[in-house]
Amino acid sequence: MSGELDIVRTVIAWALIGSGGFFIIVSAIGINRMPDVFTRLHAVSVGDTFGAALMLVGMMVVAGFSLVTVKLFLLTAFLWFIGPVATHAIARAALQAGEKPRLAEADDEIASAAENGGNS
Repeated sequence: MSGELDIVRTVIAWALIGSGGFFIIVSAIGINRMPDVFTRLHAVSVGDTFGAALMLVGMMVVAGFSLVTVKLFLLTAFLWFIGPVATHAIARAALQAGEKPRLAEADDEIASAAENGGNS
């Protein structure tokens, strides 16, 4: 019976670690595909936070209940709090540096075209 539980635990752990790796790869692709700093920041923050958390939970499953699991849990909690705070700080710094979200630029172009009567 113990051997079957080890197999199930290993499969669950690898599924979690693989899913976390998938989210991190998708967020890396998002860095290259997104048009501006804010959408890139969103892709990275969501993928990084969720991907790292899934990988750490998978490692917790592998470790079983031990001091290592407690440390991994604390690391996961730290990442879940620090990731969004760092993302918010970077977004505010980008706004203060004069960066505009891409939709805001498109809205400005539409508004200026409407003021000019549609003549650009």
